[in-house]
Amino acid sequence: MLFFSFFRTLVDRNVQVTVELKNDLCITGTLQSADQFLNLKLANVSVNDPDRYPHLLSVKNCFIRGSVVRYVHLPQHEVDTESLQDSCRREAKQVK
Repeated sequence: MLFFSFFRTLVDRNVQVTVELKNDLCITGTLQSADQFLNLKLANVSVNDPDRYPHLLSVKNCFIRGSVVRYVHLPQHEVDTESLQDSCRREAKQVK
């Protein structure tokens, strides 16, 4: 639930993210929503390799199922790594 909470804070700020899928497709867009399965909804979508995926140039909004996501690239200034590490440590202690 930690990362779900983290992504929810990014939704409120309309952060521009790049999502890399397992099929090597990279999509950049504004994060509109995220759920507990880390399904993502992006607006103002652009494809990072338009020569390889020309059929996706007209897509402006998309829903990405969490199970097909390889990486989510976030802007460095939007991530407070210290508080995220502290939260991970606290959650790990609770599990033990």
